[in-house]
Amino acid sequence: MPAALFGILLSAFNSIFGFVLRAATIKFILFTVLYLAIREIIPILKNAGMLPGAEQAGSLNNALLGIPSGVWYFLDLMNFPTGLRLVVSAYVTRFIIRRIPLIG
Repeated sequence: MPAALFGILLSAFNSIFGFVLRAATIKFILFTVLYLAIREIIPILKNAGMLPGAEQAGSLNNALLGIPSGVWYFLDLMNFPTGLRLVVSAYVTRFIIRRIPLIG
């Protein structure tokens, strides 16, 4: 009887160990490498002038200054500035993720 139980436990351990080595570990290593690569590439692109900085944000602020105060009242009620930041950030993240060959 103990030999059969040992076989069942060994089979369960092999299944779990195989899953961890095949799926979880490989994905963890892949996403860690992608994170570190993107973390190093972004400052290089920003210093090279390929990404927008604070000087380009001024034109967006000037465009939003033309909105009347009555409209801003309702936009503030709906928390529009926070929502706009979230939506733009989500679109940029989706754009970047879709450009990664292994994921998108």
